[in-house]
Amino acid sequence: MNIKTPIKISLLTLLILSSSILSYAQEVKIPNFWDKNERFGKPEVSTLPRMRFLTTTDFPPFNFIDRKKRLTGFHVDLARAICEELDVLNRCQIQALPWEELQEALAKGEGEAIIAGLAINQETRKELDFSRAYLHIPGRFITRKDAGLAPPVYDAIFKKKTGVVKDSAHAAYFEKVFANRTAEVFDTKEAAFAALQKGDVDAVFSDALSLSFWLSSTPSKDCCIFLDEAFKSTYYFGNGLSIALPNNRPELVEAMNFALKEINQNGKFAELYLRYFPLGLY
Repeated sequence: MNIKTPIKISLLTLLILSSSILSYAQEVKIPNFWDKNERFGKPEVSTLPRMRFLTTTDFPPFNFIDRKKRLTGFHVDLARAICEELDVLNRCQIQALPWEELQEALAKGEGEAIIAGLAINQETRKELDFSRAYLHIPGRFITRKDAGLAPPVYDAIFKKKTGVVKDSAHAAYFEKVFANRTAEVFDTKEAAFAALQKGDVDAVFSDALSLSFWLSSTPSKDCCIFLDEAFKSTYYFGNGLSIALPNNRPELVEAMNFALKEINQNGKFAELYLRYFPLGLY
């Protein structure tokens, strides 16, 4: 069973998007998943000979091989930031493996953590522990700039057509939350985007990640914008992205949570978020 978070963006789109960072960064809402009053003690990890993060190469913008053949991405930079917070940067290693080998490698002691988008569910919790979530991918609406739609979206899409992808979590969410609004179902996101550009639908509802990358891509022809804010649901959209850890190493869970909270507070998370998600997700 493939439990990787089901969001894939082409590397070409990622490279196109990178040029848009400066023009959009000031408008982006930085998500915060931490209670400012919650405290995590700094754990003792000086006895660790290495802090090894396992990831993959096929999940841009989170982890991928860049044009210089280097492993890079949000997860790679986040892992390094975690090592820096724990004062183990000189012992920090990030190794890429095929997706299907990640859990076995962790079980064999070939790494301390997996940072690759493993879903948090009953199946994975049988063998793994997880840090707190550092990112959630919400649902968002996009619409044409000339459509004249404005927040709140519930009113904006009254007597309008919204494109959703067949059998997707977002189609199910739309049916539940916007039951008296009209949805048009498409086989793929690309088909929904094409319909939006032609005016066959007035909006598209999907995951914010792929929407943000499409908005900044050449195929979108700068036609469209986000409509209203993010829609969040762990039931429909999952429990977010977390670091997977061996279930017999509570000190590592504590270490990850401490470092992630510190990264959030000192602005490092915001820096990485804007670097890889310049249009934002929220």
